[in-house]
Amino acid sequence: EYEEKTGRGHRPLSPKQNVRKNLDFEPLSTTALILEDRPANLPAKPAEEAQKHRQQYEEMVVQAKKRELKEAQKRKKQLEERCKLEDSIGNAVLTWNNEILPNWETMCCSRKVRELWWQGIPPSVRGKVWSLAIGNELNITHELYDICLARAKEKWRSLSTGGAEVECEDAGFSAADREASLELIKLDISRTFPNLCIFQQGGPYHDTLHSILGAYTCYRPDVGYVQGMSFIAAVLILNLDTADAFIAFSNLLNKPCQMAFFRVDHGLVMSNLTNNQSAYFCEYPRYLSCAVTENFTLFFRIFTLYSKSLPLDLACRVWDVFCRDGEEFLFRTALGILKLFEDILTKMDFIHIAQFLTKLPEDLPSEEFFTSIAAIQMQSRNKKWAQVKRMLIFDNR
Repeated sequence: EYEEKTGRGHRPLSPKQNVRKNLDFEPLSTTALILEDRPANLPAKPAEEAQKHRQQYEEMVVQAKKRELKEAQKRKKQLEERCKLEDSIGNAVLTWNNEILPNWETMCCSRKVRELWWQGIPPSVRGKVWSLAIGNELNITHELYDICLARAKEKWRSLSTGGAEVECEDAGFSAADREASLELIKLDISRTFPNLCIFQQGGPYHDTLHSILGAYTCYRPDVGYVQGMSFIAAVLILNLDTADAFIAFSNLLNKPCQMAFFRVDHGLVMSNLTNNQSAYFCEYPRYLSCAVTENFTLFFRIFTLYSKSLPLDLACRVWDVFCRDGEEFLFRTALGILKLFEDILTKMDFIHIAQFLTKLPEDLPSEEFFTSIAAIQMQSRNKKWAQVKRMLIFDNR
């Protein structure tokens, strides 16, 4: 309306405005202002300034196109890498299903299988491999799981209809009444992988996790439920059917190292384990302060086989190799983490070290992480891991 009143509505385009029309790339309006004429009440731009602005604008356009091209190339590379990864996983699935799993006993220790194992087990066959690698020394059946679960449900009913409430999650229980730790399970489930929202109340795996932990508490009342077990059970649930997850969970916690860390009454076994552990880790003084060494059992327990501290995909890969190599790999992983984050950890006090190691960065690169682990030599005072382990067992006798 202003232009019509002032007679400027049909003014011919200026040469500077024609420049904008001839450009192939139409910039954002805020960017284009660099070429606009000044308002009528201000002096016109000098020719040199107008030329300078045109050059600046054209340079901005060139830079914008370069950025677009670079981003397009990055997206293309990511797509190619994703396709390559999917092809690799597909080929690995065929190898596991057609060659390895049908001939497990003869092939599980071969060099080819061990190399595939290190690269990560494909998710579709991970549960089968874990079950075979963990084994079932306890001879637990699906029927036994049903019996233990029925016992847990009966106990829960009795607790809800007048049993004593648990006032503190760290409350102690006698060896004969550790089934009472069933109440603690409810407190822990909501804290299990909260970002996934699948184990919380109303989530698809809430009842499954509740059932497995309750059944185990009744299966091993001498151990009961200990805080942190929920993360181990949750990882198994994500890869196995319910009963098979219970079988793997029970056998996994029955291993000497895990049982030592999850028993309520540690006693002399825990004392000797800590001492041997401290001597072993002192081989790496650059990565461990005395505080870390003395409290490494705390970290180990917090890690819950690294399912809580690592991003879930990396934790599953750690579990892959742990199922292959046993508890040795847990210690290698610990040292690999300390080596990888050496520069950061040496600048922290003990409290911040504990907080950092409890939850490692979500963007932790998998290849860099496993390269750091691979560089760790499991040897203490010229003794290999197997020798250290035998000494630990002998001392505990």
